[in-house]
Amino acid sequence: MIDQRIHKLKEDFKSFGEWEARYKHLIDLGKKMPVMNDEFKTEENKIKGCQSQVWLYASLVGDRIHFSADSDASIVKGIVALLVYVYSESTPDEILSTKPTFLEDIGLREHLSMSRANGLTAMVKQISFYAMAFKAKLQMSKQ
Repeated sequence: MIDQRIHKLKEDFKSFGEWEARYKHLIDLGKKMPVMNDEFKTEENKIKGCQSQVWLYASLVGDRIHFSADSDASIVKGIVALLVYVYSESTPDEILSTKPTFLEDIGLREHLSMSRANGLTAMVKQISFYAMAFKAKLQMSKQ
């Protein structure tokens, strides 16, 4: 459940007082993220609008979307790891109905540079695009 993952994420970030500690936590999230298979690090899977290189790959397993991601920048890798943690293994409808307000709730957006904030927005948009595409695919398969 996305709601449970968001709740846990908020609790985790609350436990870190200073933003420096939260940045370290983000970097740790990136380090702990499963390694993305190099075959998915393609131009097609690269997020446009990110200053760093960010790859996001999605696959549909049953009715749930599985995301894998990577980045060449440690903070950005942590940010995409956070998004993968929240949205992966969810249905397209769950993803589309969950607005990324948790990013403000944990204070992330306000502590990012403009270019990183733009990259974050591009990542969230790409996750939504995948969800819309897989939702359409699932609807077509039911017909």
